[in-house]
Amino acid sequence: MVEPMSLEGYDLLVAEFKYLLEKEKPKVAHEKLVAAALGDRSENADYQAAKEKLRFIDKRLFYLNKMIQNSKIIDPSLHSHERVSFGSTVRLLEIESDEEESYTICGVLESEPENGLISVHSPLAKALLGKSVEDEFKIKLPKGFKEYEVLSIEYINIFSLKKNIRSVKEFAFH
Repeated sequence: MVEPMSLEGYDLLVAEFKYLLEKEKPKVAHEKLVAAALGDRSENADYQAAKEKLRFIDKRLFYLNKMIQNSKIIDPSLHSHERVSFGSTVRLLEIESDEEESYTICGVLESEPENGLISVHSPLAKALLGKSVEDEFKIKLPKGFKEYEVLSIEYINIFSLKKNIRSVKEFAFH
């Protein structure tokens, strides 16, 4: 499956992959060797912990590699955003409650639904794609149907809206 993402999202993905492969995995492999040299591996907690960390690192590397291979970098600043597309920030009116909601469509690894950043694969994002200002649509959500009207569409950089940007120290396995 193609995974659309911003350039910043792709760069962060590659940075985590490189960190795990070049720094974290060799460090943990060394910890495992040191622990193994201490004797009986079956009752060696340090050895078992290092072995488990390596397993998690390998799983994460496999996942990140797959995401990198399937990634499609999109620069939303190049789109007109006259219609909803990847990177659009959309202000909606929920018709029944008359309340406004705002969402930005982004990649799966960039999403923060609690902060209005929704994955391009989410049902709401799929329903929004291609819509214009004043378009109305109905969507089936887990709590029933909701009807919306598109109030505005604009471009705001995805990473300027993110609240949870992972840093190198958060890439490591503790």
